[in-house]
Amino acid sequence: MDINLSQCFIAVDDHDKALTFYRDALGLEVRNDVGFEGMRWVTLGAPSQPDVDIVLEPPLADPNASPADREAMAELLAKGLLRGVIFRTDDVDATFERIRAAGGEVLQEPVDQPYGVRDCAFRDPSGNMLRFAQPRGK
Repeated sequence: MDINLSQCFIAVDDHDKALTFYRDALGLEVRNDVGFEGMRWVTLGAPSQPDVDIVLEPPLADPNASPADREAMAELLAKGLLRGVIFRTDDVDATFERIRAAGGEVLQEPVDQPYGVRDCAFRDPSGNMLRFAQPRGK
């Protein structure tokens, strides 16, 4: 029995700004853009991984959530306290330069980590931390 990752979700507070970042700065392709009950989900992915989707969703994607819960999630997102994602790249330095040139907010320039990768980090327009890792020796 095989189990594979199919989707991961990233909370965003402005889908248009997030879309510009993930599509234009990161080079992900848009696969779907759906609205439902006043909310929006944008699905993107790397052309090299057609079976893995990244879904940009509202900070609290529940139409029945209370206003207090929506506000709490929006505050956590604004503080950058929600979990981000880690991307793998074959050239972290080139990836870093491309994202920085596109206006990405740099959190960490490329550095060799003691756990076997060279990586860098950015914040997306909603405040999520994104890391880009290249296994050392590649």
